[in-house]
Amino acid sequence: MYNFLKTSFSIIKPGRLHYLILLIIIIITALTDFYISGLIRKTFVFYSALEGNIIVENRLLRTSSSREDDIRRYVEEALLGPVTLDAAPLFNHETRLDSLLYRDGVVFANFNESALTPVFPPADGVFLSFLTLNEGIRRNFSFVKNLNFFINGREIFSDEFHRFFADYADNFIKTGQ
Repeated sequence: MYNFLKTSFSIIKPGRLHYLILLIIIIITALTDFYISGLIRKTFVFYSALEGNIIVENRLLRTSSSREDDIRRYVEEALLGPVTLDAAPLFNHETRLDSLLYRDGVVFANFNESALTPVFPPADGVFLSFLTLNEGIRRNFSFVKNLNFFINGREIFSDEFHRFFADYADNFIKTGQ
């Protein structure tokens, strides 16, 4: 074994062998830290405050053994708002997630009444915020089949979301895209 290593590294100058070994140790340490840390990249969509353009942010979130906890962390992070300076938050800063349940592929999320205060122009503000959050959860958690949002225990936008996502799936299947 020693002779094999000696002949394998014979093309490397003796003074540089310790640099190669150090580089290998650094790479192994970085990969180990990455896999042990339990972080995963999630995408968040916000809108420009001035033009209304879409702004996508990538964030590293800590994962857990519970899908429900992972979704809760994602929603709470979305409620914190964007990091990008010219992006508008999806929800009013007083909006809080009161409860979240994940059962059999369905998410039930209950928010406080501050979620009704629109951040965007009144024509579509609250609906656009919840639609964007809905799409974000579906995009980042492929195991989620449906979402039900509530404000103070009253369901909101269930018919609109059902039509929107049902039509989207039907259109996708019909066009074959």
